[in-house]
Amino acid sequence: MHIDTILMEFTANQIAEILNGTVDGDGSVAVSKLSKIEEGTPGSLTFLANPKYTNFIYDTQASLVIVGQDFKPEHEISATLIRVEDAYSAFSTLLSYYNQVKMNKQGIEQPVFISEKAQHGEGCYIGAFAYIGDHAIMGDHVKIYPNVYIGDNVKIGNNVVIFSGAKIYSETEIGDHTVIHSGAIIGADGFGFSPNEHGTYDKVPQIGNVIIEANVDVGAGTTIDRATLGSTIIRSGVKLDNQIQIAHNVEIGQNTVIAAQTGIAGSTKIGENCMIGGQVGIVGHITIGDNVKIQAQSGIGRSIKDNEVLQGSPAFNYGEYSKSYVHFKNLPKIVRAFDALEKQVNNDK
Repeated sequence: MHIDTILMEFTANQIAEILNGTVDGDGSVAVSKLSKIEEGTPGSLTFLANPKYTNFIYDTQASLVIVGQDFKPEHEISATLIRVEDAYSAFSTLLSYYNQVKMNKQGIEQPVFISEKAQHGEGCYIGAFAYIGDHAIMGDHVKIYPNVYIGDNVKIGNNVVIFSGAKIYSETEIGDHTVIHSGAIIGADGFGFSPNEHGTYDKVPQIGNVIIEANVDVGAGTTIDRATLGSTIIRSGVKLDNQIQIAHNVEIGQNTVIAAQTGIAGSTKIGENCMIGGQVGIVGHITIGDNVKIQAQSGIGRSIKDNEVLQGSPAFNYGEYSKSYVHFKNLPKIVRAFDALEKQVNNDK
């Protein structure tokens, strides 16, 4: 079983123009779907970038194949070829182009609620059942998909995309070219409670906000809490995977990437260009430097200097962890050897 990705119809000549490529074969052949080269069907477009898949090009039923300029067929090929400098890069470019065309929605669907006090720029799309609160301001070419909630006083820059079901609480600020995926919750209260004399907890009001700068990606189901005071800040270029928890007053530096299910406790500062693996736990009120790499499932309980590479829980130097793990795997053997040595010593007494 295979699944083709459906797209609008394009001819080989049109695609070659988009990719700055040349057509080898029938330039008028049209395609309307994408497929893997080994699962190609008539009317589909595919590509050949990995030499391991070369044999499939001679049997594929795809109508159009993107190949490198240096590709030299050894047998007859029924498909039309588009020759480009880099087949993989060209295919990625085509996917991006198609995605832009597919997402080029405009206008306001009905029913929606848009406050009379809200503002939006030119070329915006607001999907059905969206809610736009008082004094919300949206820039040009913003796309708000169905069932999105935008609270009061939210500021959204240009070319922002917010997918279905995301909730943007009041006072949040979102920079240009940011993408927020379905189910993300931006600006919910931070986890602030104070114990009282009755053994219960009083809620500490969370009156700050969340600031997300430009070119940020926020994955599905990710939550970013508003600050107690001041702002929780996600700097430009940050990429957040799905189901990440970012607590109140956290700051994440430019171009840091974080994988799924990571949790960051309150008031921790993370530097620029860091790479943080999945299921990492980071305590609050610490500082992590720039260019830090943290392996998956690590636990970070202390501040980290620039350029460190860490693994383990509690985490320590990655190289030392790898060496230690060799001994850990051999621990039963080491214990048996120690017991045998102790027994021999006792027998010799």
